[in-house]
Amino acid sequence: MGNATSSAISKEILEDLKLTTRFTEMEICQWYENFQKQCPTGRISPEEFEEIYTRFFPETDAKCYARHVFRSFDTNDDGTLDFKEYIIALHMTSSGKTTRKLEWAFSLFDVDKNGYINKSEVKEICQAIFKLIPEEEQKKLPEDENTPEKRANKLWAYFDKKDNERLAEGEFIKGVIENENAMRLIQYEPPKQ
Repeated sequence: MGNATSSAISKEILEDLKLTTRFTEMEICQWYENFQKQCPTGRISPEEFEEIYTRFFPETDAKCYARHVFRSFDTNDDGTLDFKEYIIALHMTSSGKTTRKLEWAFSLFDVDKNGYINKSEVKEICQAIFKLIPEEEQKKLPEDENTPEKRANKLWAYFDKKDNERLAEGEFIKGVIENENAMRLIQYEPPKQ
């Protein structure tokens, strides 16, 4: 088994994760054990994260989206995620309080991490989101959002910005909260089976 103290999750991280996510202590500890097994170094590389993430989307290509998700959670920019960054990533992408989730969504769309979103970044993320949607579902999408470009245009229109203007975090969050459609367009929720 090795040294028990090093493989147990630290109390402070556990408390912190219980506060910031909806996961139970048991779930977190279970994940931590798996994390230790999969990542003995205690760090996840972009490739490992992709592999874990794509399991959530077995039918479609989640690689591109996973890469953006990874970037948005690698808060210290060291090219890896530690356990805490990883759990928060799983939590934010699956649930999470609206404002927190939107702060995260903002960093997802802020591809170059300069604190603003422009329309080409929105297009880039919409392309990644599109790859998550199974073809059957793509066919059922409304006419004005059935391509990544149309989806990006529709989303951008909610923010009252010209094509060459940029969007700050507060404006992004406000725009999404005020428009239910925008909330739907910034993510892909697989239909409940």
